[in-house]
Amino acid sequence: MLKYLYPDGKFKALTFSYDDAEVGDRRLVTLFNEHHLKGTFHLNDGKFDTGNYISATEVRDLYKGHEVACHGVMHKHPAIMSTTEAMIEYSENRRRLEELTGGLVRGLSYAYGEYSDEIIGVAHSCGLVYSRTVMSTYGFRIPADFMQWHPTLWHGDERLNELIDQFLNLPDYVELPLFYIWGHSFEFDRNNNWEIIEKATDRLAGDDDTWYATNIEIYDYITAVRSLIYSVDGKTIHNPSAQTIWVRNTNASGDGNVIIRIEAGATYTL
Repeated sequence: MLKYLYPDGKFKALTFSYDDAEVGDRRLVTLFNEHHLKGTFHLNDGKFDTGNYISATEVRDLYKGHEVACHGVMHKHPAIMSTTEAMIEYSENRRRLEELTGGLVRGLSYAYGEYSDEIIGVAHSCGLVYSRTVMSTYGFRIPADFMQWHPTLWHGDERLNELIDQFLNLPDYVELPLFYIWGHSFEFDRNNNWEIIEKATDRLAGDDDTWYATNIEIYDYITAVRSLIYSVDGKTIHNPSAQTIWVRNTNASGDGNVIIRIEAGATYTL
C-alpha cells in the first residue's frame, strides 16, 4: 500500500499566509526567518509607499525566501468589480510584483475573502493558479479546488492552540495533512498581541516531521502528486511532472515501511 509523503519524506506540512503589505510584515518576516518557517505574502502594489505600507524598493529583499503573491492593485472588492476591472486589478498587480521581485507570481488571496465563479475565471485568465479564502476549515485537508483554498484558521482564532496541539500529535494514518494559518501583520500591532504569533512559531518550528513551505510550493507539489499515472494493476507509476514525489510503501501486515522517491519524469515499478 502506498501513502503519499511531502518532500524529503516529511509526514505533514505547515504554511502561513499574510495580506496587504503593511509595515508589520517586516517584523513578521524576521520572526519567520529566525524560526526557519516560510510564508506567502499577498501584496497590494498600489498602496506601496503610502501610509503604513512598505515601500516598493524593499519588496525583493524583505520577502526573500518567502513567496510574493497577488491581492489586487488596490484591494478592490471582488463582489463589486466588473470582470474587466478585475482583469486589470489582478493582471497589473501580477505584472508589478513580478517586476519588483524578478520572479514568477502565480498566487492570489481574495480581498475581503469574497469571490465568485466569474472572479475565479478572471484570476485563472491572469495566470493565477490558486487563491486563498478566509473560511476556516479547522482541519488539515488539502483543498479539492485550489482556487477556493480554505485555510485551517485565522491566527487570532481562539482555537489556535488547540489546533497546534492536534497538528503536532497527528496519527500516522493521516495522509498529507496541511496546517494553514493566515492573517494580517497589522493586527498584531493594532491589538498589541504579537505574543500570539511568537508563541505559535515557537511551538511549530523545528519539527523533523514537518515540511515548511510557501503556498505555491504546496500547490506545485500536490499538483504533481495528482498528475501521477498508474498502470491498471497499480504496480507501475509514471511521474510526468518536474517534481520528485515521495511515497511510503507499506506491506499488508503494516510493517516493512520503505520510503520511495519517484523522480521527475521517471517510471517506477513496485
